[in-house]
Amino acid sequence: MMEDEVSELQGGGADAITSEFNTYEDYLDRQITPTDLYYLEDIELARQLVELGYRGNGEILRREEFESRKEAAELARRQKMHNKPKKLASAGKDLTGYPVLQALAQREEAVRNGKLTTIIFIRDRNSKGQEVSGYIDYAYRLKTENLEPIFDRKKKLMPKALDLSFYNWETQTSTSNPTPNFQVIADNEAGLLFKNKRDRKIINVDPRARPGDNSTRTEIQTEEYMQVVLYDHVTRRRS
Repeated sequence: MMEDEVSELQGGGADAITSEFNTYEDYLDRQITPTDLYYLEDIELARQLVELGYRGNGEILRREEFESRKEAAELARRQKMHNKPKKLASAGKDLTGYPVLQALAQREEAVRNGKLTTIIFIRDRNSKGQEVSGYIDYAYRLKTENLEPIFDRKKKLMPKALDLSFYNWETQTSTSNPTPNFQVIADNEAGLLFKNKRDRKIINVDPRARPGDNSTRTEIQTEEYMQVVLYDHVTRRRS
């Protein structure tokens, strides 16, 4: 497929023919008249005559050209959808008095576009009154869950057993899971570590240690939770 063909379709010159007809046969059928069918008595023969240029109006597309244009139109549609900016879950929300939500809202766009990754540490009590804590991959949550109810304060952002790391202090249940952005490194002398899969930098969540290259640690003073710490990592691809 030619790149200029895709560019032409993306530029607004959407191919009317391939948009109107799902298949090449549908396209040929539009050129066939009831009189053609009356005399030929064979739809396949009628299609062949149209394709060869003996029937129909104007220049007839060859099958290969039709399918090429169809493929280009579909690729242009997918690229347009992929490039369409997603609405921020925090957009238009009044977060006054909610410093955790404010901090997450400030980071949302950068996290969504991949310029920033953020690990959210939360310690709080769950709906059963049990103390739980965990490390949440913010980008992965944004991708897999609608966080608008969180910013609307209809739900509370809490660590789950499927997050990067989770611990229930009452039941002593402990889990850890990799995400598309981070690998979990446990049972290490340095304690719990996370490796960014994009640039392979290590994020150290030990409050007594430096968080690592291109990383910062921010503890949020809030009454929303028992404790919240954000680990921001500016992602850079390895050269």
